[in-house]
Amino acid sequence: MGQLQPEKAFPDKEKNFSEWYSLILERAELVDIRYNVKGFVVYRPNLMRLINLIRDELERGLIETGHQPVLFPLVIPMSYLRKEEEHITGFEAEVFKIKGEEGEEDLALRPTSETAFYPMYSLWIHSYRDLPLKLFQTVTVYRKETKATRPLIRGREFLWIEAHDAFSSKEEALTQVSEDIRITRNALEKFGLAFIVVEREEWDKFPGAEKTFAFDCIMPEGKVLQIATTHYLGTKFSVPFEIVFLDKDGSKKYVHQTCFGPGLSRMAAAIISTHGDEFGLVLPFEVAPIQVVIVPIPKEGFEEKVFEKCFEIGERLRRLNVRVKVDDSEDRPGSKFYKWELFGVPLRVEVGVKEVEEKKITLFRRDMRKRWQVDDRSLEQEVLNVKEDILRFLKEKAQNRLDCSLVRINSRDEGIEASKNGKIIIMNFCGTQECSEKVKEDTGGYEIRGKRVDVEEKVWGPCAWCGRPAEKVVVVAKAF
Repeated sequence: MGQLQPEKAFPDKEKNFSEWYSLILERAELVDIRYNVKGFVVYRPNLMRLINLIRDELERGLIETGHQPVLFPLVIPMSYLRKEEEHITGFEAEVFKIKGEEGEEDLALRPTSETAFYPMYSLWIHSYRDLPLKLFQTVTVYRKETKATRPLIRGREFLWIEAHDAFSSKEEALTQVSEDIRITRNALEKFGLAFIVVEREEWDKFPGAEKTFAFDCIMPEGKVLQIATTHYLGTKFSVPFEIVFLDKDGSKKYVHQTCFGPGLSRMAAAIISTHGDEFGLVLPFEVAPIQVVIVPIPKEGFEEKVFEKCFEIGERLRRLNVRVKVDDSEDRPGSKFYKWELFGVPLRVEVGVKEVEEKKITLFRRDMRKRWQVDDRSLEQEVLNVKEDILRFLKEKAQNRLDCSLVRINSRDEGIEASKNGKIIIMNFCGTQECSEKVKEDTGGYEIRGKRVDVEEKVWGPCAWCGRPAEKVVVVAKAF
């Protein structure tokens, strides 16, 4: 690793998130932005291993609930993309187009894959016996983002999972939406993230959806980041794509559909940003590519014994299905400590002559930056205990940050003040788009994110912004 770096290698992320985020992506070897195409970056091994672990957790939830993996083509005929009017209106400006050969139509790089899947669904679904059909793919998607781009958060190419499901009834489809929310919630809790689940407003739904539900994560500077959505599509796509089935009573019906999109790139950004600190990455065990690093501290004449002990500990921990690395490189121990703290490895084991002779093991927790010793015989149990406690600590810290950011308001003036302080607003809302636009104008970009569905909120007064009767309680925040 070379020279030992200063302990605090990064600025305070709460005060200067943009600089902190750029530095962490570079120094923790997550992203390289030098690809020289706007909105496109190189995902380096440290990031891809993190994303693969996020993907595995979400895919496991999908497969356990009856989904099957597929892979559809990257390109979509423009005639398919234009079949659902709301959908194309919402996406056409963001589409990367490929000019068709002479006599062939233009193609789109997938901005999302409803219009790729559903022509095939019309060929595959004939009878109620073919339902439900629950398929997913893990792919990159492409959107001609016109705003300023930021790696993983807002780019022109990003990784996600998309599930596309078809059912015989509205009730089954809405049950699937609830299942999508549960799968996402379970995953995010394992990642130590705090989040709000909302139903988006009528004018802010996914193009072509009847209902849209979204997970918003708070970022260090107070903005929220949408990291997953699930949508009830009704028959808005099955009608134009003619996805019809013969029901048990002999009648022909259109299927009811859902689609679900957890964003892998954005979840990685949320994990990096939520848990990281002025020393580098902090990763919960579940998504840490290396969960325990073992650092030998050799002494002349005792090298063999120290290294032998390190590899023995490594084998013991691997039997617990722990991802372990013994750092037997020639770097000095201090440089190794700095490197693995920067990379966010949750637990470090230090082994020197003293540890070998006294049969005690020195441990270091990355999240608390705490060092302590345990008896060699109790190492395995200690590691399992620490694994759970790190997740508990990170979750509590993230939830406390979210809770402290929420503020209830009763008037426009209170809302403007809260927005200046970077708070997330909870308020009574009349439900009109006109009022929503006024909120955005008055606060310099705060948006009505929607009604919470993860907690029950009851209206306690008139609309905080316009004073008219309120229909619901909503979350208002500035988003990336």
